[in-house]
Amino acid sequence: MPRHRSDRARVSAPAALAALSLLLTSCGGVGDAAQPEGENGVVGISMPTQSWERWVNDGANMVSDFEERGYGTDLQFAEDVVEDQLAQVENMITRGADVLVIAAVDGSALGDVLDMAADNDIPVIAYDRLIMESPNVDYYATFDNHQVGVLQGEYIVDTLDLENEDGPFNIELFGGAPDDNNSYFFNDGAMEVLQPHIDDGTLEVGSGQTSMEQIATERWDGSVAQSRMDNLLSANYSDEDIDAVLSPFDGISLGVIESLRAIGYGTEERPFPVVTGQDAEISSVRSIVAGEQTQTVFKDTRELAAQTVDMVDAVVEGEEVPVNDTESYDNGTGVVPAFLLDPVSVDADNYEEALIESGYYEESDLDE
Repeated sequence: MPRHRSDRARVSAPAALAALSLLLTSCGGVGDAAQPEGENGVVGISMPTQSWERWVNDGANMVSDFEERGYGTDLQFAEDVVEDQLAQVENMITRGADVLVIAAVDGSALGDVLDMAADNDIPVIAYDRLIMESPNVDYYATFDNHQVGVLQGEYIVDTLDLENEDGPFNIELFGGAPDDNNSYFFNDGAMEVLQPHIDDGTLEVGSGQTSMEQIATERWDGSVAQSRMDNLLSANYSDEDIDAVLSPFDGISLGVIESLRAIGYGTEERPFPVVTGQDAEISSVRSIVAGEQTQTVFKDTRELAAQTVDMVDAVVEGEEVPVNDTESYDNGTGVVPAFLLDPVSVDADNYEEALIESGYYEESDLDE
């Protein structure tokens, strides 16, 4: 069995942000630095971007946990540039990484570099985003992505009281990045809940845009979402209000809210609609406290990092790797064994319990 992690305090999101420059130096995040050493080997950690604190937090927590277990770490961020991530992962392989943990920028673009990893007998764990179209993905550590969407859909249904109200209520749908496999799981989970209410007319999608091809948001970019929301509002809501927006990610949610604010939403006479989200980014939690964004789905990156370290430890020690799903995640070449953690719906009523009392944030972190 893999060794148990300790119960010490984990790195909070703000602390991770503050420590980023140190991590990039000490963990080999700048390309040609000497390969870090560790008595149990070296783990290459490839994160997609520093633009959102959740990825900084993921990286910081894994570095802390791996180093506590005697591993050297090589943490690098690709800033959402596919070519940079490919070069960084190749660099990790060349410099002798023993295991790779990768949160992909583009889940379908890593095939060649993973072939290189396989040629060097380097196991690969996909982190939170499934790597597609490669047989060289050994395990997947993530949250229950379908359940994330279910929580978002259920929140809209419950807040609008769709089981008791006749409606119709106006809703618009946003999806995640089209090159991220998670986007489809989030959308499928949400639509499993929302589609019956669309079918019976309780919910109306004014734009008629419901397919992932129509609602996807390139690179999860909030500015792209804001521009699309501008267009949706001007084309479909000049004479009536919108009641709900399904957003799969906090960055998209904030873009949507800015679009709504620009045409007068956010007042007592015209309150914001229900707007969902994901990742409990500080900016979105502040928005929830302020009565703007309505909900987010909290995925405790401390626990995902700890689970990933347990999986790597088992791989390195030749022990049974802990997984709890061997059916759901087919990457196009076969099912990737996965460990799924449970997400938590957070709003103004429970953010203190979920985020403050758990130690993920300090109360002062939410001050403007």
